[in-house]
Amino acid sequence: MVEVKEKMQLKAESKKLKVEGKSTEKPKKAVNKSEKAGDLLSKYQTHKEDTGSTEVQVVILTKKITELTKHLKEHRHDFDSRVGLLKMVGKRRRLLNYFKKTDEVRYAGLIADLKLRK
Repeated sequence: MVEVKEKMQLKAESKKLKVEGKSTEKPKKAVNKSEKAGDLLSKYQTHKEDTGSTEVQVVILTKKITELTKHLKEHRHDFDSRVGLLKMVGKRRRLLNYFKKTDEVRYAGLIADLKLRK
């Protein structure tokens, strides 16, 4: 009998919290949109906080480019974002050209991992 009363009180409290806009459920863990890019990032980082090496810059730019491309498929008339996308693609191309000059073997591996042309 005591258990039934407790259950009823819990239900009443949860309804009250829902009405007030508070949820009784635990917040869900945020899912990273591109876990693959995160894996590649950790693969090419020379140390934990590496964001400046050429490979890491290319991986980060590739992630941003894919996200912006998805955005532009939905919002075709967002011309400012399109300009930003073109700048990012150009910067990635320049970084890849530099990387190809300095280390062709690692360049080929990076291109294969990111599934880029050229």
